Amino acid sequence: MARLWSLLVLAVLIGGVLTFAIGPTYRMSLPQDVSTHGHTIDGLYYFILALTGIVFIATQSVLFYFMWRYEANTNKDPITYTHGSHTLEIVWTIIPAATLLFISIFQFDSWAEAKMRNPMYGPDGKPGTADDMPPTLEVTARQWEWRLRYPGQDGRLGTADDLFTVNELHVPVNQDIVVSLKSMDILHSFFLPELRVKQDAVPGMKIPVWFQATKTGRYELVCAEHCGARHYAMKGMLVVDTPEDYQAWLRKLTREQFRTQPATTQTNATADNATSNNATSNNAPADSTQLTSANQGEL
Repeated sequence: MARLWSLLVLAVLIGGVLTFAIGPTYRMSLPQDVSTHGHTIDGLYYFILALTGIVFIATQSVLFYFMWRYEANTNKDPITYTHGSHTLEIVWTIIPAATLLFISIFQFDSWAEAKMRNPMYGPDGKPGTADDMPPTLEVTARQWEWRLRYPGQDGRLGTADDLFTVNELHVPVNQDIVVSLKSMDILHSFFLPELRVKQDAVPGMKIPVWFQATKTGRYELVCAEHCGARHYAMKGMLVVDTPEDYQAWLRKLTREQFRTQPATTQTNATADNATSNNATSNNAPADSTQLTSANQGEL
């Protein structure tokens, strides 16, 4: 009973190590990575986890030893006090500072991959040149949904033939995707866990976000910033399609959008035909020639 607290510290040490060791087996760690750049983020995460884990094991082991060795009721050795040590203080200041400096340099590549190597600038990496890539779609966050706008036949956002949907984000697999992200009301956070993408949506700003999915499937789209009473309900779905399925979904979206606009229904056949011709384009969505501006006004 006299050494109960020291045994409790040892139990925390062992339990902590076991939790991290078996966590991936029980899906208690990172979700699967289905992006081209996720491995750099995961590598950085596991590196920092290993570094802090070593510190945790070392400090908890020393703490257990001293609690066990010098337990008050059983220790017969005389107590020795020390007061201040400049050398020790300098050492435990320099080591954490050097560690943080090393981490800040080590993560440069992850940061550059996620925030600086914008595919919109094309192979030459320069904005405003002929090889620039237009945004694949525009995502607008608002309480409590994700509004999505795809370019129409002209391949440009903000024109009359844009396509609209809510909470169901479709992208083709193995292709660069550029999202123009903005917020209609307050601060939100665009979070795709399996794509290792998280970016704040800031009112008054259009922020480019890019990724490339490597595996088809359905994944979570959630808001990672508390944005009000129904924050929990602000979630959608990311669907990574094959290029053929993606074009089929765009054609379906076009037909559904025309059905809600009786004045333009006579152009549906034309829209479908034009969409089929556009099927091999990387980012060009299905045709929509006569969309009204009503939906644009909502955005």
